[in-house]
Amino acid sequence: MSGVLPVALDAMGTDTAPTAEVEGAIAAVRERQAKVILVGDKDRLRGALAAAGGDGLGIEIRHASEVITMEDAPSQVVRRKKDASMRVCFEMVKRGEAGAMVSAGNSGAMLACGLFVLKRLPGVERPAIVTTFPTPVGPCALLDMGANVELRPKALAQFAVLGTVYARMLHGKARPRVGLLSNGSEDHKGTDLTRATHAILCRAASLPSGADFDYIGYVEGRDIFAGVDVVVTDGFTGNVLLKAVEGAASAIFDMLRREIKKSVRAQAGALLLKPTFQSLKATMDYAEYGGAPLLGVDGVAMVCHGSSDGRAIKNAIYAAERFVRLGLKPELQAAIAKHRPLWEEAQGGSEEGSLEG
Repeated sequence: MSGVLPVALDAMGTDTAPTAEVEGAIAAVRERQAKVILVGDKDRLRGALAAAGGDGLGIEIRHASEVITMEDAPSQVVRRKKDASMRVCFEMVKRGEAGAMVSAGNSGAMLACGLFVLKRLPGVERPAIVTTFPTPVGPCALLDMGANVELRPKALAQFAVLGTVYARMLHGKARPRVGLLSNGSEDHKGTDLTRATHAILCRAASLPSGADFDYIGYVEGRDIFAGVDVVVTDGFTGNVLLKAVEGAASAIFDMLRREIKKSVRAQAGALLLKPTFQSLKATMDYAEYGGAPLLGVDGVAMVCHGSSDGRAIKNAIYAAERFVRLGLKPELQAAIAKHRPLWEEAQGGSEEGSLEG
């Protein structure tokens, strides 16, 4: 691991901070010799590190006197809390002191910090949070998952390119199939935004340099689980969809447990199927993926769930290291430049959009 820049971990972001962050950092160092810098209140971090048996592992602590909470307004707090642990992590990436940053804090503040501190990659209009949905036919990447509420068609079309790089790099999809989320497959369906974006993406097949993806047109919510590699939508719709799917999956497991308890025969069958249930649960567990990258900023930033445990934080650290090692930032920059003819004529809307807190 010599020569590899460490991951700056916002140690004050999870619901149980800094416990989960410290546990995740210790596990990452012990299991894969990761380099991690814990950022937050130094006294609390030293105590938590000692209590968890992390002394002597070489985990550095960087003091930050402030914390960004879930109640903070993203557009204001980034400028007001200059010594917040999240912002300090971003500053470390910008200065080249860290190769990537990880946080389970306010996702809107993550976007604001990314825009204010790291800035956007050249040609990128709006960064997006991308996440992975496990499906029966392989993983599906969805973006945006909550960063941008209002967008222009140009930005939404760019999400297709950002998602393509992610699907190729993380999921091994050589030529991803990209769909635009809508309320029907017909061209006249959707909103003004989706129709304008659809018109842009339909030009992908005729791009002189050749697009890196196959645009398959409008897709509906159910199509996410039927073989689409990348699904593009705005942050409001994406976040609602994400929470709905998470809730549905949890409800199905709860109903299944209740039904199993109703009879001895069902309980016996469940014992036989226990390995299958465990495998399925692991596949659907967000902790296995760790976090979701904020694509389009000039650096690697991972957004984690607020309820992340140590395992999720550990896996987010691994993912951050992997994206740095594979060159996520230059790959995104090259892809945006290559596909620029698709949207350079796009018009309308506010360039800056709105932040989802």
